[in-house]
Amino acid sequence: MPLTRRSLLAAGLAVPLATAAGASRVTAAPVRLTLPAPTGPHPVGTVSLHLADRSTMASVWYPATPGARHYPRTPWMPAAPLRALLEDNGFDPDVAAGPLTSGRDGAPVRPGRYPVILFSHGANGHRSEATVVAQELVSHGYVVATVDHPHDAYVEFPDGRLAVPDDESTTPWTHADDILFVLDRLEKIAAGRNPGHLPLPAGLAAALDLRHVGVYGFSKGATAAALVMNVDSRVRAGLSFDGPMESGPRPAALDRPFMLMTADFNRVDAPPVEEFWQLLRGWRLNVQAEGARHGAYCDHQSLIPQLARLMGWTDEELEGWIGTLDPARATRIQQAYPLAFFDRHLRGIRSRLLDGPSRAFPEVRYLP
Repeated sequence: MPLTRRSLLAAGLAVPLATAAGASRVTAAPVRLTLPAPTGPHPVGTVSLHLADRSTMASVWYPATPGARHYPRTPWMPAAPLRALLEDNGFDPDVAAGPLTSGRDGAPVRPGRYPVILFSHGANGHRSEATVVAQELVSHGYVVATVDHPHDAYVEFPDGRLAVPDDESTTPWTHADDILFVLDRLEKIAAGRNPGHLPLPAGLAAALDLRHVGVYGFSKGATAAALVMNVDSRVRAGLSFDGPMESGPRPAALDRPFMLMTADFNRVDAPPVEEFWQLLRGWRLNVQAEGARHGAYCDHQSLIPQLARLMGWTDEELEGWIGTLDPARATRIQQAYPLAFFDRHLRGIRSRLLDGPSRAFPEVRYLP
């Protein structure tokens, strides 16, 4: 993959630390980056699954009990794959430390049953790239499973083995197969089994409401989200974060709810996106934030500005990465719109946010 701003964002690169030009500007000790906290009432718990029969790693995020604060916070991404991700793209990995998430590792699950949502990352990416969205959904009462796609992800396994992207032939169908595989394994967990062979938090099996399942994805993973819905009726609703809707077999017609949050891959500039839009036979919505770039609806929007300040970037340099959409506003859009979408279509909770332009989000256009 060529080293361009778009390719790095599509690859899931959230922290462009120091290029040769920028390294001289950064002399302070590493600073830990931060992610915005979720807004919901529930603490967030998380656990990693190693599904060895397919060499797949996933994280399950879930509402936790109030005692979750006594459990350690989970890093946004393990140190080894984060370092590999940065070094492979020509950045100094020693300038800043990765953020800690709001997720408490292995905390007990809050009693209750929660709709399940799965996440598929972008090309050459990682399962952490939309953590802001995952945490927000969980804090409002969802279980979210984020998946590392083998051969297309930076990932560390429980034995310390590091894997990096090594197969350019992987397609959105590959990602879709992985999502369906993880969904099948969640069904096994709900039935009282442990397919991951790692300790599971107390109460997880009883918390999985697999009658109400959704999927969302970023870039390549967004195309995969549509493909998942094409082949599995268990998945009731899907959401695309700037998916190109191409590369290999394209999504077919859908009669279930699907929402597009577009930026670079919009219906005017990317014909496959418009073609997909015309295939949506059920509830559909396309929103687009003014000034958004490809990574506007993922963690890039939170993390890159922090590095820009550390490295002394100009406003123009920062805009080249994240566009002109204000990072704080981008975070609120990431938190509000996916939650409203899944609330409506998995829980039957309707808010006005999806009905048309909102005074709370004047930068978001609702495209006919």
